[in-house]
Amino acid sequence: MTMLVHYQTKKDLKAAVGQPLRYTETSIFGEEYRENGTFAVARRPHLQGGGREFFASVTMKDGLIYKVA
Repeated sequence: MTMLVHYQTKKDLKAAVGQPLRYTETSIFGEEYRENGTFAVARRPHLQGGGREFFASVTMKDGLIYKVA
């Protein structure tokens, strides 16, 4: 599953490097969020309302966004 993030664009997500991730868990199999590690995220307008859809890979380090690809 992919976690939903609360950013309007991937550019906004990249600008948030160094900050905590604003997200919503979507997996029914347990939490996907990890304070240290890499995982897939998405913005899904049909679920979150308006905006553009995007997908990204986010790397977290010590609970803060370290890298967005």
